[in-house]
Amino acid sequence: MSNPTGTPTNEGAQQGGHQEGGGREERRIIHVDMDAFYASIEQRDFPEKYAGEPIAVGGKPPRGVVQTASYEARPHGIHSAQPAAEADRLCPDLIFVSPRMDVYKEESRAIRKILRRYTDLIEPLSLDEAYLDVTDPKQGPPSGTLIARRIREEIEEETGLTASAGVGPSKFVAKVASDRDKPDGLTVVKPGEQMQFIAELPIEDFHGIGPATAEKMHGLGIETGSDLQETSERKLRRHFGKRGAHFKKLAMGTDDRPVKPDRERKSVGSEKTFRGDLSDPEEMLSRLERIAEQVERRLQKAGPEGEPMKGRTVTLKLKSHDHETSTRQTTLRRPVAGKNELMTLAERLLRRPSPPEEPVRLLGISVSSLTKAENAAGEQLELSFP
Repeated sequence: MSNPTGTPTNEGAQQGGHQEGGGREERRIIHVDMDAFYASIEQRDFPEKYAGEPIAVGGKPPRGVVQTASYEARPHGIHSAQPAAEADRLCPDLIFVSPRMDVYKEESRAIRKILRRYTDLIEPLSLDEAYLDVTDPKQGPPSGTLIARRIREEIEEETGLTASAGVGPSKFVAKVASDRDKPDGLTVVKPGEQMQFIAELPIEDFHGIGPATAEKMHGLGIETGSDLQETSERKLRRHFGKRGAHFKKLAMGTDDRPVKPDRERKSVGSEKTFRGDLSDPEEMLSRLERIAEQVERRLQKAGPEGEPMKGRTVTLKLKSHDHETSTRQTTLRRPVAGKNELMTLAERLLRRPSPPEEPVRLLGISVSSLTKAENAAGEQLELSFP
């Protein structure tokens, strides 16, 4: 494995390489991951307030949630998806910053333009990370290392932000590699080194292995990628079903998932955590109005090229004052997208079979089973619930 800080060391492997015994060209996959994206933008735009300071972008205590933490905050145990109240206790000097999503989206679009200089095979995972297949790049040598280096340099020159990148023969290896030398790092895994790279990984780094699965694997004596490589697929299937076969495939370096440009969105939604608990259904509906407006706006540009979308499944999300989450859902024969349609459905979901018995601290609406709005023109809302 290489962590190039000078001349790249893996050019031979990255140019015209072949899989052992396969006779086909080795893929060159890059995973680009912006460093503390939201927080870095705030520090760049307001250096007099935030440069060098521990900041958390997201909601404020007591009910907010951290979306992104600056690298100055992370040594204190601050991380994304953390309750703001907990973050505040861990780091009393932490500065909470309200997110500016329009700014972050604009920066993401600028970064995407840089990526497109080298390939059209780009699979965004979020505003701040994406896979690229540069096996046959638009410009430059067919070297994942050199292209990743240039992309990182151009991002910093044109936006003032830093990105980390991982280069490897598969999406799995590239994504794990991008996290190895953050922030502002580049990690390259040559095709001939990927088995050793995977062998040294803790099992928690494998896709689909969360805390519960990891605990079960530890109980079976599986601690690392090496242990997975040595465990039979039959045994993994016996304990983990179809996922066991997936884990084995990753462990053996046979992740052949393609980079999928313009990845189809599965759902569009919005939610809001409130300062005080809501007990009155009428007040809940009042708060849902703005949430429905936000969902309508997002659906207007949710398609692969920013086209408007509609959806057939509408889900109402509720989180009680004691953090219990529940959902109520309906699937329609015809898709919806407008605020009024969403509010009609949200009201029915809220009241049927009965309004929430416990006060709620969060409400959300999401729309799934998406289709292009043009394909649903002229259709009328179907209100009969299953």
